[in-house]
Amino acid sequence: MDEMEIDVDALIVKAKGVIEDEARAVHALADQFDERLKGVVSLLLNCQGHVLVVGAGTSNAVARRFAHLLSCSGTPALHVSAADGLHGGASAVRAEDVIFAISKGGHSAEVNGFVKIAREHGAGVVAQTEDPISPLAQMSDAVYQIRTLGGVDPYGMIATGSSLVNCAAGDVLCVLLLELRGYTKEAFGETHPGGAVGKQLAEEGGEKKEETA
Repeated sequence: MDEMEIDVDALIVKAKGVIEDEARAVHALADQFDERLKGVVSLLLNCQGHVLVVGAGTSNAVARRFAHLLSCSGTPALHVSAADGLHGGASAVRAEDVIFAISKGGHSAEVNGFVKIAREHGAGVVAQTEDPISPLAQMSDAVYQIRTLGGVDPYGMIATGSSLVNCAAGDVLCVLLLELRGYTKEAFGETHPGGAVGKQLAEEGGEKKEETA
């Protein structure tokens, strides 16, 4: 099979265009926040159990990332497979928990099925979705409506840009909750002793001890 010829100049132009399109889509988030944000943050802030983050398809990858960053920011969170939840896993949900369900259209059968069971267990529900009147939104206590500019995803189907937008929307909540909880770098260091970050925090802690000695 002959190698395909690649025009490097065209490649670079296209690469720049992708970044510019995605940057515009993320920036457009700044104009989407309204008074509903308070309800979303309040549910997460006052959760007495765990925030259980679910999604399907690409939204599941976004959910996994969000759950990790929530925990890093002082909000106890776990990623849960919506599909596994429909095969017995949903029995882990307790009334003290809050389900954070991510679904672009709000029609995912796996996510909605999991949320329905969670509601029956008494858990609170936040929906991150484009459609505020979708089945998922109607089952939720708070809706985090996140829309993505058109044209940012190839074929309007492959969620390259829209997944980035939804990740950024999750980052907003992580930072807001971190600040509301007064979660410090020292507290983060206690739960993150490993890796380069853990080493840096340990070195900083050692320097502070030497300064006060």
